[in-house]
Amino acid sequence: MGEYLIVAPDPADEAARALSEALAHLARTNGFTVSLLNETTWLATIGPNPARRLQIGAWTLIGDVFNKQRPQLPCTAADDPWDYERKMIARFWGRFIGIRFGAGQRPDALLRDPSGAVECVAWTQDGLTLACSHARDWLLERLRPPWGINVSRLARALHDPLAGAGVLLIDGPTALTPGTLQPVPLSSPAETLWRPADIARRSLGPGPSIAEARQTLCAAIDEAVGGLSGVPGPLAAEVSGGLDSSLVAASLVHSARTPISLWLNAYGATPEADERIHARTLGAALGFEPLSVPHVTAPMTATALQEAATGFRPNVAILDTAHDLTWARHILEAGAAAVMTGKGGDSILVQAPSADVFVDLWRARGWKALRSPDMAELAATNEVSLWTMVGAARRHHRHGSIPPAWDHPILTPLSEDVEIHPWLEDCEAFGPAKTFQIAGVADSVSHNSPTALSAVVDVRNPLGAQPVIEACLGLPTWILAAGGRDRGLARSAFSDRLPSEVLGRRSKGDMTRLYSRMVLDNLDVVRPWLIEGRLAALGVIDPVVADVELTPEALLWRGRYAPLMAAIAFEGWVRAWERRLGPSDPARPRT
Repeated sequence: MGEYLIVAPDPADEAARALSEALAHLARTNGFTVSLLNETTWLATIGPNPARRLQIGAWTLIGDVFNKQRPQLPCTAADDPWDYERKMIARFWGRFIGIRFGAGQRPDALLRDPSGAVECVAWTQDGLTLACSHARDWLLERLRPPWGINVSRLARALHDPLAGAGVLLIDGPTALTPGTLQPVPLSSPAETLWRPADIARRSLGPGPSIAEARQTLCAAIDEAVGGLSGVPGPLAAEVSGGLDSSLVAASLVHSARTPISLWLNAYGATPEADERIHARTLGAALGFEPLSVPHVTAPMTATALQEAATGFRPNVAILDTAHDLTWARHILEAGAAAVMTGKGGDSILVQAPSADVFVDLWRARGWKALRSPDMAELAATNEVSLWTMVGAARRHHRHGSIPPAWDHPILTPLSEDVEIHPWLEDCEAFGPAKTFQIAGVADSVSHNSPTALSAVVDVRNPLGAQPVIEACLGLPTWILAAGGRDRGLARSAFSDRLPSEVLGRRSKGDMTRLYSRMVLDNLDVVRPWLIEGRLAALGVIDPVVADVELTPEALLWRGRYAPLMAAIAFEGWVRAWERRLGPSDPARPRT
């Protein structure tokens, strides 16, 4: 979905209204389409699939909004001031933000949909209330907001795999967590309307039968795919050759509301990254011919890394800009304006059924967990014995789940713990596999971050949509791993739509070597980028250790590319935002 900007001046403030008019002129000059939301507040949109508007009661919802097929309305207290909003979030799903106007046509609340498909960052300045998905240079240059990078939070984020969807690393604006409502003035505390943990509590009961669970999952994927495929615009689809994109492809063939102009497959240079044969097998079964193109990489440059990092959050996807530009060209040449992907499926469908799944079952059933026929297969998959899994379950009872964290020698050790994502708070009721699934839902929000592809093509991720999230969170992890298999329930649910060659695969495509080679081939850029960069100057990474670790020998021997790639992306983000805001101050007060 394209970008949006909302500007609401204080109607009684003439200077604010004049500034608002100047910003509207700038927006039009920079290619935005500007329309009024009321007499003084305006909305500017740009990009693929410009945001639509829908009025629901007092709320103006901006984006794509769909009726939920099987809504489960929450039980609310009689005196709950947000009763209507909780039920609205339960009745509708999509990719949207909302704004509500109160007295004097001033905004009195904002909200962000639970999937987090659309960013919402708000602030007040010079008599204006503003909200947007992406801060353009022309907007920041005109307003000069008194923001700054929070260096302490930046340091913690580099240790946090969920940083791409967590707390904002900039002091000043207010970023809405998905599923929250933010009253105006923005100094008011946010109200949580929806949390994954609340949905996941449905999984703590006995659970449905496998047949019922299959029906639930299949219906949820069809609902998400059917809804997003009905958004205006010719559509393309990603078919990686793996299971997740195959599920989406099968659902598209079954329930798509528009023809698919292009089925696109990318393959890497190594055997494990080349899934063309699986994409062709899928196409033969579903009736399409995939276009397979090589996964394109390009030499890294400091200029390109900085220019690609202008989103509100650091985004590792900027390292894939060459691939994104190539895909955008193929999609647009095919006459499509949007692409459907399989992103998000790994986490929500339980792609890696570790022994933690047994721990979840043990917490629910105790020694009766050993009766499950799936657990023997799970033990074999993980190459451990059932008794090893029993030992892990008993240890977890004593120690609980450990939040995900990254570590790398170049990262400066933290003096305090990594900040826990709001969605991982109050997860004591769940076992480690369900907690990891919730963390995966949080991480999936980052799939919606701006990229070179999303700037020109509407990227749609149905497996990260609310119907699929809620269906899977509401099921026990051992049901999702039915048969002791990764995504076992999904395989079973789509057994009548997908060929056995796809359903029965034990291997999974892997681009790890492609990305590790990307770092190794660009060490002449990466070394000075990090050793002499802003993260080192701010004390966030250790340049002396980086000098040792950023060598071909150290990388080939120790690997650990994920946190290193994050550091490369974070460096670009800091440089881009310091260009906009000025140098960061490590002594800036923490917030």
